[in-house]
Amino acid sequence: MAQQLALTEADRAAVSAAVSAAEGHSAGEIVTIMAERSDSYHDVALLWSALVALLALAALAIAPQFYLSLIDRVTGAWQSDWHPGKVFALALFAASVKFLAMWLLQLWQPLRLWLVPGPLKHARVRARAVTNFKIGTERRTHGRTGVLIYLSLAERRAEIVADDAIAAKVAPEVWGAAMATLVGEIRAGRPAEGLVGAVTRVGAVLAEHFPRAEDDVNELPDWLIEV
Repeated sequence: MAQQLALTEADRAAVSAAVSAAEGHSAGEIVTIMAERSDSYHDVALLWSALVALLALAALAIAPQFYLSLIDRVTGAWQSDWHPGKVFALALFAASVKFLAMWLLQLWQPLRLWLVPGPLKHARVRARAVTNFKIGTERRTHGRTGVLIYLSLAERRAEIVADDAIAAKVAPEVWGAAMATLVGEIRAGRPAEGLVGAVTRVGAVLAEHFPRAEDDVNELPDWLIEV
């Protein structure tokens, strides 16, 4: 499983300095957010637990004699009377134990995350990034020139979300280089370097399309927001 990522005060200062430097050449406003994770994935854990319980029932249904004989041998019983009531009770017990065991195993977060399909992680990270953007960045600047760089540590994924004025001039694929830098550094265990690199690349794009005016003021925080 992947190691836990963490930032030092020097890392945070480097990110803030990168944001200030990038905004020094552009009318755009860059907000950086780093989250421990974007979702609890409780629903995925429940689905895996239910699947394991279902598989236990399926195994009993496919080979009932094998499992009933095995239980008799383990318990030392001899020609037990496995009437329907006892069989159903056994099935309920086995399914419940499997469900609970799988649920408890997934309380270990690295395993829970490992069991989440990649596309679902991407969707949840994107949804959380958009939510954070709508709360703290969207339409918060005079020219609607805010950009959110969102990093989710547990999933090792990132998103860049831009305000209306920027989205009208800059196609989403233009952020590809910034995203590649960010994700590559995250997966290498260097989130601060990834954020600094992404901020620098986003700043270059903003400077090209939205050069800084003489009366430009800083409208959004430069420091890294950790949630």
